[in-house]
Amino acid sequence: MTSLTPSFRTRLARWASLGQAVLLACGALAATAPAAFAQTAYPAKPVTLVVPGPPGGITDQLGRLVAARMTSDYGIRVIVDNRPGAGGNLASEVVARAEPDGYTVLLGTQGTMASNQFLYRSLRFDPARDFVAAHGLIAVPNVLVVNGKLPYQTVRDLVTYAKGHPGKLSVSSAGNGTGSHLAAELFQTLAGVKFVHIPYKGSAPSINDLLSGQVDLTFDYPTSTLAQIQAGKLRALAVTGATRLPALPQVPTIAEAGYPGAESTSWIGLFFPARTQAAVVAKWQADVTRLLKDPAVVEAIHRMGGVPLPLGGEAFAGFVRAERTKWKATIERAGATID
Repeated sequence: MTSLTPSFRTRLARWASLGQAVLLACGALAATAPAAFAQTAYPAKPVTLVVPGPPGGITDQLGRLVAARMTSDYGIRVIVDNRPGAGGNLASEVVARAEPDGYTVLLGTQGTMASNQFLYRSLRFDPARDFVAAHGLIAVPNVLVVNGKLPYQTVRDLVTYAKGHPGKLSVSSAGNGTGSHLAAELFQTLAGVKFVHIPYKGSAPSINDLLSGQVDLTFDYPTSTLAQIQAGKLRALAVTGATRLPALPQVPTIAEAGYPGAESTSWIGLFFPARTQAAVVAKWQADVTRLLKDPAVVEAIHRMGGVPLPLGGEAFAGFVRAERTKWKATIERAGATID
């Protein structure tokens, strides 16, 4: 074997020292890796929850409830950002264009995610392409109500009269393309009747004219009608959800009244920008699943006139796809447009 020269032995010693230094550095890095991961674990900064409505409404109330609970659970602020306008389309566009890093979440609605694309001639986002459906939160049915002085005691009574007197009954709504309008259109199709549609700019004027007898019936939210029902000024004939409402246990569902295909709800859920990491979406899904089992949260949802919508992941995504199909057909039959 050839003996090592002094210069080669010197270089070898340096390489050994360098290797030892590298090993030590790697060991130090490995030791600090868990701490580094913990520092960057999601969420590491405030999360913005974009709400497609002004302060005070059901959407805002629900958004603030979710934000408060998630802030408490995460120890990181979840901030409500109200973005009203264009039926929720402005808020949806903000989130569609946001970085898909998990720090911008949309409180999506039946309008923004299912029906608006068929009501507006053009949207600057695609509900199916630009979002990931994370989890449902609430389903709010409409209540079919008539003026308390009218003789109809059941949905069958109403339908019988409407079939014998086409175009004689008027139905009010909170506006073209709103949940109250679409619920009425769906019911008319299934029941084979035709009402005269009177759109208003919101629920309040619609209910006021129903109370005064200017219109005959409407499909509106429990929060808009409950007090008048309890006072006997309006008569509730059915709720359009799949189950009876805790606040109106004596009022049948529209299916129980004989028209199962006329079920409809205005629902709200959580949506992330497309391409958001699956792990982030899964974390929210798990956390919201637990949230909707909390009795205090369930009670708050009941006070809003709704019921929990405990669908997450693909179950929620499938629900949203089915809603798009249903409302597309309803809107095309009605010829409803907004712009």
